Amino acid sequence: MATKIAQEILEYNASKEANDKAICEVLAHEISKHLPEAENKIWHAHPVWFLNGNPITGYDKLKAGVRLMFWSGADFEEEGLNQVGKKFKDASILFTSVDEINLKDLKRWLTKARAIQWDYKNIVKRKGKLIRLK
Repeated sequence: MATKIAQEILEYNASKEANDKAICEVLAHEISKHLPEAENKIWHAHPVWFLNGNPITGYDKLKAGVRLMFWSGADFEEEGLNQVGKKFKDASILFTSVDEINLKDLKRWLTKARAIQWDYKNIVKRKGKLIRLK
């Protein structure tokens, strides 16, 4: 059973134009379905899912499309995910159409998101140093 999607995320999704709204709704549904234990809320102005207070995945509307981000995604070893920087372990993918979302890939990435985690929750306490949790 999927986690209930927070009202503020539903409102975020509903505020988007039709194409982006469709992408956001699919992502919210699939993330909640495959990470049913995750808490979800708007964090830093976009939807984010957390496991034990640690950010795992989320998405945001950019000018070019909707970016799906995995906080520990750089270690997933997935060609479909792009790592931007080297300091953090995040990786993302940009969607411009709901048809670009491969549900099989998304499920695999969400499974890896649960299994591979870096401790972002305590990054400030550790003065910017990341340690691996799983």
